[in-house]
Amino acid sequence: MTQRLAPPPSVSPDGGGPRAQPLQHTPARRAILRRLRSKPSVKGSALALLALLAVVLLAPWLAPQNPYDLAALDFLDGRLAPGAQSASGATYWLGTDDQGRDMLSAILYGLRISLVVGLSAVGLAALIGSLAGLLAAYRGGAIDALLMRVVDFILGFPSMLVALVLLAAIGRGVDKVILAIVLVQWANYARIMRARALQERKKEYVEAARNLGFSAWRIMTRHLLPNCIAPVLVFATIQIANAIALEATLSFLGVGVPITEPSLGLLIANGFNYLLSGEYWISMFPGLALLALILAINLLGDRLRAALDPRS
Repeated sequence: MTQRLAPPPSVSPDGGGPRAQPLQHTPARRAILRRLRSKPSVKGSALALLALLAVVLLAPWLAPQNPYDLAALDFLDGRLAPGAQSASGATYWLGTDDQGRDMLSAILYGLRISLVVGLSAVGLAALIGSLAGLLAAYRGGAIDALLMRVVDFILGFPSMLVALVLLAAIGRGVDKVILAIVLVQWANYARIMRARALQERKKEYVEAARNLGFSAWRIMTRHLLPNCIAPVLVFATIQIANAIALEATLSFLGVGVPITEPSLGLLIANGFNYLLSGEYWISMFPGLALLALILAINLLGDRLRAALDPRS
């Protein structure tokens, strides 16, 4: 009696290309997860990020004060040292800035702006850049040449310089900062995606999908993209920290978020003039919060890159 053999799990039944195996059935992915779980630094950075996300989401309930409500600020409480009490009896555990803003509340809300800018900018830049890189690799010819010359032109200028010029032209605001970061970062994702897609385009499953009459959009999004997305995700994890640092730098220079909604960079800039007078807490505590956020993201991204490296 002839035994019917089932198709291998890596082949799609319709012949349109490889289908990713379930996570628990893929030895390579199990090895990656095992390497990630075995590193204490990964667990520590992941827990730190989760704690920061929880604090950011619960900021309206955890913060003693709404730092964006100008009517709630009292200039008589300006530049109070950590642990000092106001005339109303409220305790400022991290002190206040020159406008009487509670530093603990300002840091909690500043972390929210930093994470919103970082996640939104990286997500949009990765989406636009990945689609542009896929289109350039799959179509080739004039489209590839045109898109890559645009990418080379954007990457030929420093990101900070381009962002400064854009914000000087369009003004300040969280949405404008996100737009500026997207415009200076999408080219990196396009180059990474194109390089990986050029390798995948030569494989048999792409040719099989073409022979079956699948549209170019379906081949790019359902076949090429899942096989090319891994390096983009690793790079995006690291770029979140770069986007947060870029936003903080722009706000420190006075062209980022508005003064009424200070981010961590603007909080550091507000206390920069008081460092020599001994009022260190206005800049130091926001700087430490920014350092902890960037360090946790960079550490997690670096360990993720090492775990996904096929040479390891």
